[in-house]
Amino acid sequence: LRSSCRSGGGQVQPGGSLRLSCVASGSNLDEYAIAWFRQATGKEREGVACISTTGGSAYYADSVKARFTISRDNAKKMVYLQMDSLKLEDTAVYYCVKPKTNFCVPRTLRRSPDDMDYWGQGTQVTVSS
Repeated sequence: LRSSCRSGGGQVQPGGSLRLSCVASGSNLDEYAIAWFRQATGKEREGVACISTTGGSAYYADSVKARFTISRDNAKKMVYLQMDSLKLEDTAVYYCVKPKTNFCVPRTLRRSPDDMDYWGQGTQVTVSS
C-alpha cells in the first residue's frame, strides 16, 4: 500500500477550514482501517481520528470532536480529514496512517505511534492569526 498526503495542508487563520487528502494505491483501500495522527513541534504524536474499513464507524480525539470529520471513498482510494473551526493548537504535521491492528476503536487514538504504519512525510497545517 502506498499513499500521498501532500495536498490540503497550508496556513489558515483561526476559525478557518482545511481539508486534507490521502490517496492510496497498491491494495484495495477497503481492507484497511485508517487514522490521522498529528505532531506539533516539541510534542508527542497524538491520534486525531480514525475510521473503520467500511466507514461505518469513526472516532475522534476530544480536542477535535465536532470540528473535524474523517471520511473515505474506497472506490477512489481516498481518505479525507475535513478540519473546521481551526484553532492555534491544531498547528502540527498531520499523518495519514494505518493502525497495525486494523481496527478503529477509541483506544486506537491513544496507541503508540509504533503501532501505526505511517505512509509518508505528512502535511504541515499552520493556524496563525
